[in-house]
Amino acid sequence: MKFIEIDMKQWVRKEHYEHYINNVRCSYSLTIDIDVSDLLTRLKARELKSYPAQIYMLSTVANQFSEFRMTINEQNHLGYWDIVNPMYTVLNTKTETFSAVWTQYNKSFHKFYEACLDDMAQYTTGVLFPQKNIPPAVFNISSVPWLDFTAFNLNVFSGEAYLLPIFTIGRYRNEHGKTLMPLAIQCHHAVCDGFHVGKFVEALRYMAANSEEWL
Repeated sequence: MKFIEIDMKQWVRKEHYEHYINNVRCSYSLTIDIDVSDLLTRLKARELKSYPAQIYMLSTVANQFSEFRMTINEQNHLGYWDIVNPMYTVLNTKTETFSAVWTQYNKSFHKFYEACLDDMAQYTTGVLFPQKNIPPAVFNISSVPWLDFTAFNLNVFSGEAYLLPIFTIGRYRNEHGKTLMPLAIQCHHAVCDGFHVGKFVEALRYMAANSEEWL
């Protein structure tokens, strides 16, 4: 994982970044539906679990756009990771508490899928952070399959700006013969505008509709 520093003097979004990091400090969230009908059919035919596939899709698309890999390093310099890895919640049904587990991203779905299952099996202890040496280049995914929400908002209180995205997956619902997955996307306005979220959603919907290309 490599941190790529942004040259602020040359960056086209310098004015926008400084406004939303200094004057109007804000993140924003929106909720969209992803049609996963064909994806679930293919996963079921191959006897594959859907959660690792969801994590893989979000990771793959996040790694396509630098706006979803932005952070401020320890030297207080703005930049982005060349690769980000997913950290995702998994519920321990005995303790009814969740663990935040991370898996190294791999472009190969099948390699990532197996690694994800191994990490879930090993680290779903109910302890919040069961793994040691968590890398800094991780973004967060939560799953709340008990709720089919139409809106979701997170309030992140921190002395420092958290620039990486946060994704929340809800329970599927069926409408007009389609299976829809609600997805809440939380971004910091300093590094990510609605235009960038639009490109992200378009790419994610393409992956869901064309899973034969990567499954």
